[in-house]
Amino acid sequence: MNTITKDNRKLAETLRSLSLEASFQSGEPPPGKDRRPVLLTILLVLGASTITVTILWPEIAPQLTRILQQKQEVAFAPSIAQTRGQANSAANKAAAGVNTAIPALNPPQLAPAPEITGSGYVVAPGIVTVFSKYEGEIASVAARIGDCVEAGQVLVEIDDISADFSLEQARADRDAAKLALDGKILELKQAFSSLERNEALSAKSVVSTQILEEARTARDTALNAVDQARQAYAKAQLGVKVAQEHVDALTVKAPISGTVTRLDAHIGGRVLARVDSIKENESLLTITDTGSLVIDADIAETNIGALRPGLRGEAVLDGFPDKPFIIEILQLWPTASREKGTITLRLALLNPPEGIMPNMAARIRISIGSAQQPGGKFQ
Repeated sequence: MNTITKDNRKLAETLRSLSLEASFQSGEPPPGKDRRPVLLTILLVLGASTITVTILWPEIAPQLTRILQQKQEVAFAPSIAQTRGQANSAANKAAAGVNTAIPALNPPQLAPAPEITGSGYVVAPGIVTVFSKYEGEIASVAARIGDCVEAGQVLVEIDDISADFSLEQARADRDAAKLALDGKILELKQAFSSLERNEALSAKSVVSTQILEEARTARDTALNAVDQARQAYAKAQLGVKVAQEHVDALTVKAPISGTVTRLDAHIGGRVLARVDSIKENESLLTITDTGSLVIDADIAETNIGALRPGLRGEAVLDGFPDKPFIIEILQLWPTASREKGTITLRLALLNPPEGIMPNMAARIRISIGSAQQPGGKFQ
């Protein structure tokens, strides 16, 4: 029991040593200091300042106002410069065509119109190969390759002696037929005269009825002979025309106006009749109408749905690469090429370059934009 009491006493001492002892000061207030001199000094200073400002205000006010204005100008100068810079930048952009307004107002950029391209050659629809209608020997040639000829102009003359003989024979037959006709007409007149005389005598019962009938039969026979003679004469006249046509055909003339692009006729050469000339090299010459040239061009058949007559485009010839010209669709070929998968277009040439020739290679492009109308100007 003593042990516990001793332990408790040690614990109490330990706790007492760890506790904080309050050091209480004396409850009397510290001796106060006199603050009246300080307050009096502050009041005197404020009064003196007020009197000084009141006296000097007319001189200080203008200077103070000027100082405040300078500070305001200095403060606003950067903002004004920035505003002017923004205005100048906007003006420059507007002058350059840049739209600085709302982005939604910018015009939409149109995609380029699709184009169809192809290639082909210059073609002359008006081309005529001239043959000799009859056989003969070439006596003269009045044209050369590249010459411009007019329709009806003499190009080649052919000699055929048999044709001349045939014409002379036809003329002789015509003359003989004419003489025979004249003789039959004379016989007819005699038959009419005999019939009239016999009819008068028969009215007086001088001649028998049999004689009168014979006179009438002679008249009818004379009429028939005259008709036959007239037919023979007409046939003889037709024979003369045929022989004359044969002779005239030996002088070959230009069937159309154009340019001589092929010449196979040579003086002294022998030509066959047209019915026997089945090859082009057996012809006399070829005339091409260079005033009506067109282009036949092939394009992919997948583009046929976008094409129609009247659409315009542009063509460039390999011979004149720096001289493009306008073309217009005249016709779409009714059939496609199974081997190449293409369709042919026939194109009119609008103001082509001078010197264009058939068979020149050409490249074409046709715009199929919705803005283009048939026959409209190509853009």
